[in-house]
Amino acid sequence: MKSKLWAMVLLLMLGGLTGCGGNGGQNGHLQQVTFLLDWFPNVNHTGVYVAQEMGYYAEEGLSVSIMQAGDGSTAQLLAAGQGDFGISYQEDLSYARSQDVPAVAIAAVIQHNTSGFAAPPDRNIKSPADYAGKVYGGWGSPAESAILQNLMEAHGADFSKLTIVNIGSADFFSAIESGAIDFSWIFEGVTGVEARLRGMELDYTPLREENPAFDYYTPIIICSESMLNEQPERVRAFLKATARGYAYCIAAPEAAADILLQAAPELDAALVKEGQAYMAGQYQADAEAWGIMQQSTWQAYADFMLENGLLQAPIDVTQAFTNDYLP
Repeated sequence: MKSKLWAMVLLLMLGGLTGCGGNGGQNGHLQQVTFLLDWFPNVNHTGVYVAQEMGYYAEEGLSVSIMQAGDGSTAQLLAAGQGDFGISYQEDLSYARSQDVPAVAIAAVIQHNTSGFAAPPDRNIKSPADYAGKVYGGWGSPAESAILQNLMEAHGADFSKLTIVNIGSADFFSAIESGAIDFSWIFEGVTGVEARLRGMELDYTPLREENPAFDYYTPIIICSESMLNEQPERVRAFLKATARGYAYCIAAPEAAADILLQAAPELDAALVKEGQAYMAGQYQADAEAWGIMQQSTWQAYADFMLENGLLQAPIDVTQAFTNDYLP
């Protein structure tokens, strides 16, 4: 493990010495690029902040502005020209493609789905077989109901006996502690880490272990089809620098956490540092390189979405994502 870490650090150092081949390294002119977040800054986004702070984008001739998205999905905003790159999810982009929104995934931020359903032990929820008679708190997405029904039926539970309530963006812990819900959907790198810091045990069902179709990419980096067609070199430059940013996060999670906290000092420092340590093993995981996506992963979840009425029409997944612009 140590040898791998030092090898990555060495690559980063060499990259800093030799990575000045971009436009910015040659003539000082930086192209302006806008990157849209999906939510407030968090450990999913750290590689972008690192690439910005460490000058990786500048070395590729880019000046990147990181912004929180406004109304509408990231795919819709980018397709409408209201940004250059952004964060989305396989589910959202698949739905957008079914509506002929011309957006494309160009990198997976994380290789595997690090989310699942969690409950405190006193709710006696050990698996989806125990969801019947309980109250689930979610955000009102049709995909939630479809996935919950799939899991419950696979475990022989009656989906009609599950109560689903919309808690929107309410905090998981306050919703649980109030007794309003019994379980909810969490991400391991954020809520899972916070639970450990609180000393709170959780009974947890990872989605990726329940159904191969649920090991989809979340989050992803996307751009518009017009960006790929008209400015392919800008896409390659952006991904080259971004990949370096995530490599830094993998090799030096504590330093990466400091960079995120510098950019977003309102975040909880302990949560960011613990979350970054966890995410260091998740960004690339078992993939050949950071960002790579598999057609089988896209197809499996697209099939599930279509079968459950979550897509208006079938999509060609080979047009929904590409690895061609990764370094």
